[in-house]
Amino acid sequence: MLGGMAPFPVLLLLFLLVPLAEIYFLIVVGGWIGALPTVLLVVATAVAGASLARHQGFATLQRLQATIARGEAPALEMLEGVLLLIGALLLLTPGFFTDLAGFVCLVPPTRRWLALRGLQRMIVPPSAPGSGPLGPGSGSGPRTLEGEFHRDDD
Repeated sequence: MLGGMAPFPVLLLLFLLVPLAEIYFLIVVGGWIGALPTVLLVVATAVAGASLARHQGFATLQRLQATIARGEAPALEMLEGVLLLIGALLLLTPGFFTDLAGFVCLVPPTRRWLALRGLQRMIVPPSAPGSGPLGPGSGSGPRTLEGEFHRDDD
């Protein structure tokens, strides 16, 4: 979650603000360089992005295969693959903000940095014995909860 906010409001905000910003900047750029050059620029970024995504996808697949052949877990390569897919989809979406975000996901140094950050957020360090997420004793194996039980047959 971003800054402790619930995911639904954040996604709703993104789905409202991103298209509005994209439309605004398409109109502004169209006013500067004309409608046809703006459309051609959007199409050119989609074509360039698809080509880059294909090239980077094959390179990532080769690294993934090499990592598996060494007997290592390919977590970084798998995250990079997800970022490549996201980047390609963003580049196919018309607009300048989505193109920028797409290229960030496709360029190897920024993609690797994002993947490493994602891995850091996913890896949970081992906790000290007896200090699990459920309180004292939760990290030390099975627990017995005492209580009473009865069945109501209706």
